[in-house]
Amino acid sequence: MTDYLLTILYWLGILMLIGVTLGATMLWLIWQHLRSLNVPPNAGFFETMHYLPITLPIALDLLDMGLDVLAAPISWVILDRLGLRGLRNKAAVEALIPFTQPIPVFTIGWLVARVTGLGKTGLEETS
Repeated sequence: MTDYLLTILYWLGILMLIGVTLGATMLWLIWQHLRSLNVPPNAGFFETMHYLPITLPIALDLLDMGLDVLAAPISWVILDRLGLRGLRNKAAVEALIPFTQPIPVFTIGWLVARVTGLGKTGLEETS
């Protein structure tokens, strides 16, 4: 039984390391593009999702999976530096909720915003 648990912990650690590595690499590769986004400061969650490339939600979900609860302060700082305040609080809350790490919440949110058009009304007003 102990060997079985150690094997599970080993593979879980490997998956977490892969998640952190992929998430950090994606953020590093798209950082300049993200810095040039012009998201209104009062944009909500779904409106902000319309401005983002899919790579940012995927990177945030990978970091959340790899860092578990430690992803909350890291994602808070990253989103604050990028001026994405509409996502900042949601990222911190989601990272602190236990057992949500394997669920790609931000990727699902991005897809929901794009498929349903949620948050798109604010985009039409500013265009």
